[in-house]
Amino acid sequence: MSGEASAPPVASPRAPRPATQRSSGAVTKKGDRGAKEKPATVLPPVGEEEPKNPEEYQCTGVLEVDFAELCTRWGYTDFPKVVTRPRPHPTFVPSSSTSEKPTVDNQRLSVSCSLNSLESKYVFFRPTIQVELEPEDKSVREIYIRGWKVEERILGIFSKCLPSLSQLQAINLWKVGLTDKTLTTFIALLPLCSSTLRKVSLEGNPLPERSYHKLLAVDSTIAHLSLRNNNIDDHGAQLLGQALSTLHSCNRTLVSLNLGFNHIGDEGAGYIADGLRLNRSLLWLSLAHNRIQDKGALKLAEVLRPFELTHTEVVERRRLLLEKGSQERSRSPSTSRHGDSKTEREKNQLMGVGSFALVEKDKTQTAKTPKSLGKKKEKSGEVVKKEEKSGSGQSPTQGTPKKEDSTKTGKGKVTIPEQKISKGKGTKTGSKEKRSILLESELVGEATEMVNPLLEPVEHRDGKVFMPGNKVLLHLNLLRNRITEVGLEAFLTVVQYQAQFSKSKSASKGPVGLLWLALAKNCFSPQCPAYTMIQELMLPRDPISKAKHKEEEAVASST
Repeated sequence: MSGEASAPPVASPRAPRPATQRSSGAVTKKGDRGAKEKPATVLPPVGEEEPKNPEEYQCTGVLEVDFAELCTRWGYTDFPKVVTRPRPHPTFVPSSSTSEKPTVDNQRLSVSCSLNSLESKYVFFRPTIQVELEPEDKSVREIYIRGWKVEERILGIFSKCLPSLSQLQAINLWKVGLTDKTLTTFIALLPLCSSTLRKVSLEGNPLPERSYHKLLAVDSTIAHLSLRNNNIDDHGAQLLGQALSTLHSCNRTLVSLNLGFNHIGDEGAGYIADGLRLNRSLLWLSLAHNRIQDKGALKLAEVLRPFELTHTEVVERRRLLLEKGSQERSRSPSTSRHGDSKTEREKNQLMGVGSFALVEKDKTQTAKTPKSLGKKKEKSGEVVKKEEKSGSGQSPTQGTPKKEDSTKTGKGKVTIPEQKISKGKGTKTGSKEKRSILLESELVGEATEMVNPLLEPVEHRDGKVFMPGNKVLLHLNLLRNRITEVGLEAFLTVVQYQAQFSKSKSASKGPVGLLWLALAKNCFSPQCPAYTMIQELMLPRDPISKAKHKEEEAVASST
């Protein structure tokens, strides 16, 4: 009986063993059962911690660690991994591109490449966050996301981990299912990122409300923007053109804009051309693979050569001149001391000389007064002579107390319109005009105040005011549109004008217009005389062809 009574205590420790396996799932001799039961015990604590921890986490600057940790704290159990962007091996490029029969070694390499490519293709299309790293410190330089939907919560995670990437330069989102709402969230996180972020590519993401123009806000820091394959139509092009420039606002940071593979027609091209009228920062524009015909081509060509200002633009130009003049007079202490400056200003205004030249005069007086130690400049005749000399020869930053004023004086555009009217010292002031335009193109990306393009030098003909046209745009791509010889003739006129302008003395420095113009695959014959002449005129302007020609000459001279 005593042996039978002792049997239950032997079986009792075995009874709770299944329960301990379910609760711990870690220490057990039955590995299979433990492995199956482990996820059930791990996931609930993660869900319990989710509301508490995301805000408390401090990012380390390592995207792989930060993104995984934040996803876990937000309750994600399956999320994309951060991987280095795959690059094709250079060894296999020649064998795939050559038409000759591959050798035995190349065949072996291609077989091994094809075997490896099976896995690499699978990995490539699996949802991932691909990154390119800096070679020195392995910090993230570019981010590529393609083929999986980026939701609002993922953007919330990005808003926490991307600001810690100090070397981030570019974000590329390809077919990630953006909506107008998520685009707004994405735009809001851009200012949080490093100041090195200058390139954004959002391709294959059509938006119902066409709100891509919000990326070109006045306070935007994006320099390179690609919006290919987004079904952008004429209305979307209108919004983008208005974001490039209007009468009262202008984007000053965007350098390149890619609008290829969209649905932009003549009307949309006209809106883009309107945006180029007063934009002086965009250097590179692609409208390839759109629906632009001759009407749109004529609009684009019009703004690249001297064009007539509209009545509204002329009125705005006069208002800017008067407003700028009054501001500078209020800043300058010399105007209160010189009794004859006001009467002289009124006389010059009656003679047709704008008040903007007089503002420059007041600036020069203010700058020179501390150095002269006398009041000999109060004589109006001496003031005019000395200011003309300073306008042509003196350094624009000399004697100016403030950086802002020196920047404006350095641009020198305040004196250009009046000197063209008076035709007094055209030879010397031409060099200043060249310097001013060059400085403006160099200061595109800076935060300093820029001179409004309406204050550029103008030409008066038959009671109309003409601007010299946009010579800042260097690259224009119009491949595969619907342009005929009619539009081609308009671009031939542009190229002839810009080529003549670049040869003149007044254009030895500063922007000189298009250096690369692509018009192939349109509705005209490649042997068309106008097209042939455009190619001949553009060939010496193309910097790439120049470099190749120099290399060929160097090789020929060495041999």
